[in-house]
Amino acid sequence: MEAKIYNRQGKESGSVKLPEKFFGLKINNDLIHQVIESMNSNARQGNANSKDRSEVRGGGKKPWKQKGTGRARHGSRRSPIWVGGGTTHGPRSERDYSKKINRKMKTKALFTVLSAKLRDGEVLFTEPLIFAKPEAKLATKDLGNLSKLAGFEKLVYKTGKRALIVSPTKDEAMLKSFANIKTVVVEEARNINPLTLATYKYVLITDPVKTIEALSARA
Repeated sequence: MEAKIYNRQGKESGSVKLPEKFFGLKINNDLIHQVIESMNSNARQGNANSKDRSEVRGGGKKPWKQKGTGRARHGSRRSPIWVGGGTTHGPRSERDYSKKINRKMKTKALFTVLSAKLRDGEVLFTEPLIFAKPEAKLATKDLGNLSKLAGFEKLVYKTGKRALIVSPTKDEAMLKSFANIKTVVVEEARNINPLTLATYKYVLITDPVKTIEALSARA
């Protein structure tokens, strides 16, 4: 497998060989769904907490006597049917939403999503985007140039999750250059995951030879 490499002006500048084990996998929707659902569950904090009738204030005295008033009998104002009473079957903070994800499953799901995006024409390989200093204007210009390529016109939309930029290592200048572009996020190859890949429409892989080497360490 081979793919074209483009420079920051949006011009073709070379090609790169793509390993089948990263970019040639068949789609496995069940695996992807299971991994993404588990990741979403693990992100839930479970802080929601309601008070049951033993935790709310009041209720020490019977509201009125048992008989002779013509009203329904009640023993406590803390009853769930009273305003200000306890909550029945409400959320409790001790609930744990976490689900175990097998590391091999997570890794395979990552490469499966990457393969699917490549087949759908949503992966773009670029030369290293080098910034001498943080410069948002240059970052915006780069996106504009790359959006002129066929299939990547929506790269510069001002809303939505438009692009995940994957770099081989942490680049502080590039990170800060794209920081104010809310539709784009920059991640190191070692930190990308199936959920992030599936969330963003396009994947821009910079310095593909080194990035693929970084991905190899996760295989």
